[in-house]
Amino acid sequence: MKKFSIFGIITFMFIMAAIAVVIGYNYNKKYEKEKSKDALNQRYAIVTSSTLYRLISSPLDEDFVNDLHDTFHVNLIINPALRKKIEKESEVLETRKTRIGSGTILYYKERDNNYLLIKSANGSSILVEDTVYKKYVNKIHTIKYIFLGFGLLLFIVYFVIIRKLRPVKKLKSEIDKFANGNLNINCKIDGDDEIAELANAFNHSVEQIRKLNSSRKLFLRNIMHELKTPITKGMITVEMIEDGKQKDRLISTFQRLENLLNEFAAIEQISVDDKHLTKRVYRLIDAIDEAIDISMVDPELIHINLRKNLNLKIDFKLFSIAIKNMIDNGIKYSHDKQIHISADLRAITFSSVGTKLVHDLSYYIEPFTKGSNKSAKSFGLGLYIVDSILKAHDMQLTYNYSNGHNIFKFIKFKPIE
Repeated sequence: MKKFSIFGIITFMFIMAAIAVVIGYNYNKKYEKEKSKDALNQRYAIVTSSTLYRLISSPLDEDFVNDLHDTFHVNLIINPALRKKIEKESEVLETRKTRIGSGTILYYKERDNNYLLIKSANGSSILVEDTVYKKYVNKIHTIKYIFLGFGLLLFIVYFVIIRKLRPVKKLKSEIDKFANGNLNINCKIDGDDEIAELANAFNHSVEQIRKLNSSRKLFLRNIMHELKTPITKGMITVEMIEDGKQKDRLISTFQRLENLLNEFAAIEQISVDDKHLTKRVYRLIDAIDEAIDISMVDPELIHINLRKNLNLKIDFKLFSIAIKNMIDNGIKYSHDKQIHISADLRAITFSSVGTKLVHDLSYYIEPFTKGSNKSAKSFGLGLYIVDSILKAHDMQLTYNYSNGHNIFKFIKFKPIE
């Protein structure tokens, strides 16, 4: 299941907050309308009752009109044409009838105001304009502006947060490049917030790694160059010696040193970048033969039992080195100085008679690990190199001990028929 990004989560939270603001506004608007309606109904009921009693008992004179304004804050509509227009075009909100008459609340949209049409039982009627109604309308408008302001503030906060988090996308993109082995990245960000500090700290770390990597490459190139020079001179000098047992030993020693240098160069290539391996389809038996040649061991000590025509897509040089290290370890630590190599569609197996390993395999695939007293003079890189090469080929090294045999296997490979 795909995980939500931080931008998606923040956007979702702000959308929910915006929905909550809209719901809150509608609820408050409805509440204020109901509250205003109840207040208006109560007010108009009092105005209607008082006015009806006045209409029945007193004539419609100037004192009556002034009393209406002073007591109830309503203005009498005297203009007949205006009154007719208001009564015709207004929306009837509510009508209340009593024993002595009725009162009808009208809303006139053109003036955005309420009017009260009062009719007495004796047939007389008046239309008054409410001068207090505006305060209820203004209150609803005030609520609207408050919620609009809050919504605008919410949007501004969202915009600021998204803008602050935008560099995270650039940082992630650069980190992905870095994870793929690309050190030529630049994730420096201008600013003084935590994200900028994180990005700049990471950028500084990459610069340091880049410098260390360059120094390491220069050191390795120099040391390999310096080592190859005396080996080459030694090989030339040995050729001047008369044939014999000592000459053969010296030649074997110099060849071994040269193979070790090539082996270190190969593993260095894997540790720096395993994306540039030259993988092609080869016969497994050819890789094993190459491993036997560079191991310089007696072929009679190696017993091979392979499935016919077993092919693999591998980097021939590196895979041969992995097999060579397994041959070296198998013969070196076996009781009978022999090793058996077999392969099928599931695994390549290296079996030798010997003592069970003291630790788990994970202990021995660490660099410079020494397994026993017999390995005191070794660099402890054998299985580490094998494991690194197999990982570069998407394979895995396993170990088990059965019937007095140490059994190592290359698994998770994909044979090609």
